[in-house]
Amino acid sequence: MRNAKTIPARPSRAAPGPAGDGRRARIGLLGGSFNPAHEGHRHVAEVALRALRLDQVWMLVSPGNPLKPSAGMAPFAERLASARRVADGVRVVATDIEARLGSRYTFRTLALLRVRFRRVAFVLVLGADNLLQLPRWRRWREIARQTALAVLPRPGYSRMALRGRAASVLRHTRRDAGGLLALTPQDGLLQAGEGAWCFIPAAERSISATAIRAGARS
Repeated sequence: MRNAKTIPARPSRAAPGPAGDGRRARIGLLGGSFNPAHEGHRHVAEVALRALRLDQVWMLVSPGNPLKPSAGMAPFAERLASARRVADGVRVVATDIEARLGSRYTFRTLALLRVRFRRVAFVLVLGADNLLQLPRWRRWREIARQTALAVLPRPGYSRMALRGRAASVLRHTRRDAGGLLALTPQDGLLQAGEGAWCFIPAAERSISATAIRAGARS
């Protein structure tokens, strides 16, 4: 009788480690405080998976968003645990990789991930509210040049975001969802200077972390 061999998990399904690996995949990055994570986040991840034909979405739990006050922010471990409860651990994976990389700024996180996962095509998944405030992000033009952006509707923000400064500046690189990664070369990398973005029409979910926190206090 032959000894049973352990079959390793496919790299594209494994949770990301700070050292990186050689996986070849199309991965969406859904960052946030997740204070707490909820089904609206899972909805966004699943819409992005389908519309962009992604292999996986990573929920990047921020160790501390520079644009958000620390007051009312749950401890990192609690926020990570809430994200893991919402994720399925296979196609949608909650990860603490930003904290493990020591990064709080998106431009730096993206740069570190590109070095560690050289064969991955990353797409930054944003709600319309984040597209509206994108010009407040540090080195936001660099982010938009080097990384594909996928924007999903957010109640009360979608129209404003599509008429906002970021959408205006980036109007010449807007694509439809199906063609967002058409600029990806054969080796699976997005070329610097060829970032593109799209708006993905989808049902809007009014659930929010703010409302969940308010309900928990009442």
